[in-house]
Amino acid sequence: MFSRISGLVAAVAIAATIGFSPVHAQEAKPAEAASAAVETAAPAAADAAAPAAAPAKEHLDNPYGLQAMLAHGDMVSKGVLALLLIMSMGSWYILITKLWDTHKLAKEAKDVRATFFKKATLADGVKGLSEGSAFRYIAGSAIEASEHHEGALTENIDRSTWVTMSIDRSVSDVQGRVQTGLGFLATVGSTSPFIGLFGTVWGILQALTAIGVAGQASIDKVAGPVGEALIMTAIGLAVAVPAVLGYNWLVNRNKSVMTQVRNFAGDLHGVLMGNRQVTKR
Repeated sequence: MFSRISGLVAAVAIAATIGFSPVHAQEAKPAEAASAAVETAAPAAADAAAPAAAPAKEHLDNPYGLQAMLAHGDMVSKGVLALLLIMSMGSWYILITKLWDTHKLAKEAKDVRATFFKKATLADGVKGLSEGSAFRYIAGSAIEASEHHEGALTENIDRSTWVTMSIDRSVSDVQGRVQTGLGFLATVGSTSPFIGLFGTVWGILQALTAIGVAGQASIDKVAGPVGEALIMTAIGLAVAVPAVLGYNWLVNRNKSVMTQVRNFAGDLHGVLMGNRQVTKR
């Protein structure tokens, strides 16, 4: 539970950083331009008038950035931005929590490999596993299937096949839990650039419509709306890239940990069948 909460907090922080970083990047340019203008005008003012205190620098708000788009944008542009923010938060939450889950599973696999099969009995080995552990779930299911192989419907299935089927089902359940959220990452990685592009197209369309109604096509009429629209494309790419990289990273980690889980399941099956042979003797 702690890892889920910490992952959610980290996801919100990262998504907010990605969403509002274009504002700072674009606000820097007007500030630099204003600073350069003041420095250029200072010598002329000194030559034309008596020495006086340097004028205070005025803070100029960026009229072409994300804040302007939020202030003057319509519901479509704001909806696209909100959707991208939600997708980014979900992606980072899944990435952080799943990395923690695979790290925990890999650590459990290392501990199981070192201690489980050295116990005197399988019951002692299961007791040594932590509650909620994937390996305890597999071992418990396999032992239960080995001890309860009765009934008219299952009597035609030999015990080895019955235990194998139970272990395979348990491993599939573990794999399903490990892969939870990968579909969301794949969806975000493949759709967020197009969602951002839709916001860009919509913004440019609204800009051209406003220019056509006003009958003016000066640079100040074009630069603002078009700049605001292009921010959507940048945000869409900023959401997509971590989702794609996180998806590929998690797929590789899942393959590694599931290989260890399957190795444990195979060894457990061999031990159970060996115990059965000893019991028959």
